[in-house]
Amino acid sequence: MEVLSGRIVVRPADMSRSLTFYRDVLGLAIAREFPGGTVFFLGSGFLELSGHASAPAGDAVALWLQVRDLTAVHAALADHVVREPREEPWGLHEMWIADPDGTRIVLVEVPATHPMRRDPRTPS
Repeated sequence: MEVLSGRIVVRPADMSRSLTFYRDVLGLAIAREFPGGTVFFLGSGFLELSGHASAPAGDAVALWLQVRDLTAVHAALADHVVREPREEPWGLHEMWIADPDGTRIVLVEVPATHPMRRDPRTPS
């Protein structure tokens, strides 16, 4: 199978409320709009809001978003934090927020010393 593109699709309970959250609160840029949906740029991928959900996804789905400065993001999104920033046992700094339907969004900063930041082709 050759995958040419991909995106995460979220079916909100209230489209207007979710659009406001992802566009205005998180500040995601719109890639395109179509009748009944909006696609946002999401780093090297996309997030699509379309359709309608009769119930929230709950813990079944989480969005993982890497950010440059978790401290600054924490200050900007303080009203939406459901778990304060902390260093995880695997070395990443994580904070959790939730969208209007309760979908967990994990915001992650990769510290400069983390193995994800090293080039495995060069000695450490």
